[in-house]
Order: sequence, then structure tokens, then C-alpha cells
Amino acid sequence: MSIHATNQARVIPLRPFPTTRPDAAAPAAPAPREPLWRDIVGDVLRRERLDQERTLKDVADAARISMAYLSEVERGRKEASSEVLAAAAHALGLSLADVLGLARADLVRLTGARPLTTRLGRAAAPSRAPMGEVRLAA
Repeated sequence: MSIHATNQARVIPLRPFPTTRPDAAAPAAPAPREPLWRDIVGDVLRRERLDQERTLKDVADAARISMAYLSEVERGRKEASSEVLAAAAHALGLSLADVLGLARADLVRLTGARPLTTRLGRAAAPSRAPMGEVRLAA
């Protein structure tokens, strides 16, 4: 007695196959991927370092972080803590606010984002309170 089996596997799709009807609208193009914050901040740090013609080792030593870690932050491979970002910023002669402001400008430029608004629909203005002072909303 012999058993004759076919070598064909049955394929079960996980998603239904798209149906194309002549009257169906064309599928929408996928939305462009937003850049990651760590990529943008890393680009800002690298751009500032190169503009100052400083080496990775020089800035890493001044920031008291490893050269390998700073390199990974600059390339967007690591999500740096606020302490590391502040140390790298200060090593470049910048404040953390400077780096974040530059990163925000890059993000707005890359995504075409609109100005930030509050819940009431007014444009959000940056706070001008001195460092360490909290300004309450009216």
C-alpha cells in the first residue's frame, strides 16, 4: 500500500487580499514617517561640534562622557538622558535650552509642523520667567 501525497502547502493569508474594483478609490499613500527626536538632537549636537571644528574626543572629555556613547547619541542610536544632553551642550558652550531650541526648529522644518497652540486656541508663547521661577497660567 502506498500513500501518494502532494508537496503543496495550503497558504492561509493573515490579511484579506485587497480587492481592486474599477470604481474603488485609489489607496491613500502612507503618511511620511516622522523623524525621531533622538535623531534630530543627535544631528544638532554633531552639527554644533563640527561647526566648532572640535573632535568627538574633545567634546566627550569636556562633557565627561565616553566618546563611544557621545558618538551613538550623535548618530541617533542612543536616547540620551537630560543630564547627558546638558553635559554635551555645556561642553559645546551651549545651554540645554539652546540644543532643544535648535532641535525644535529642525523638527518644525522637517515636518512642516504648525505653531504650537494652547487648549484655548491661542499661540503658545515661551515663558520668560527667570531660571528656577515658575510662572502660572492666567
